[in-house]
Amino acid sequence: MTQPGDVLAETGDWPVGTVAAAVLRSGDSAGTPVAATGDLHHVFDLASVSKLVSAYAVLIAVSEGCFSLEDTVADVAVTTGHDVDGPQDATVRELLSHASGVGFRGRDREKDARTRRIYSSAGFEILADLVTASVAEVGMDFASYVRDTVCEPLGIAEAELVIGGSAGHGFRGSVDALSRLAAEFLSPTLVPESLWDEALTCQFPDLDGVVPGYGRQRPCPWGLGVELHGHKSPHWLPTQMPEDVAGHFGQSGTFLWFHRASGTAAVVLTDRAFGDWAKQRWDGFNARLWESLA
Repeated sequence: MTQPGDVLAETGDWPVGTVAAAVLRSGDSAGTPVAATGDLHHVFDLASVSKLVSAYAVLIAVSEGCFSLEDTVADVAVTTGHDVDGPQDATVRELLSHASGVGFRGRDREKDARTRRIYSSAGFEILADLVTASVAEVGMDFASYVRDTVCEPLGIAEAELVIGGSAGHGFRGSVDALSRLAAEFLSPTLVPESLWDEALTCQFPDLDGVVPGYGRQRPCPWGLGVELHGHKSPHWLPTQMPEDVAGHFGQSGTFLWFHRASGTAAVVLTDRAFGDWAKQRWDGFNARLWESLA
């Protein structure tokens, strides 16, 4: 039977300059992979995989009582005394699930809330500002909050998960750092189990939307900051994988997926921008990887 390491070895033939990858199972110590390839400490641009980091920090903020999922931008501004740019009636839940109507780059609404799944990095920048407003009194900002509440507890070195730029696409990280995060996603210790269950439940399930690079999906399921596989096609996850697989891919040629029911996860980081080369490979690669983990 094909082993996970055999499938990961396929990345050596990908048309990229540098690649590193790892596969994990629940229970492995501190995200130690069961199979890996490449330099696990090499730091790559994460692009939209950054959203997984940001979303988890926002959920920690929710669990700590900084604000609730139903709080609006205006609610946080009133509570903290700090104005935040963005639709004042947009809720944390809507922003996390790309249902606020905010566009990809700008903070203005393109559609009414809860009518279309509009993939939005700007929405995550609003969320980062909400966290910053909530922790400003103790001299922190979003980057320091992520380091304090996510990186340090998980033993992620600051040099291997660089929090900077847009909260939606600006971070840089290594496979080692993302493996520790994936292990946390499989067995959460930093957020309550009930909140993580909610995050992995489809929000506003009837919404259609576009997955960048793969076109319109009807419907387009999303959780709280994590993409849900559902029945999307075409997609970077294959039809052979369950609909409750969650994760994210990035336009820098990166992806992370995890599946709590089977206790498995994978991280693949490259230095080549997403394009046809990835669309031709990723779904088949993940199908073979999934089969090897069965």
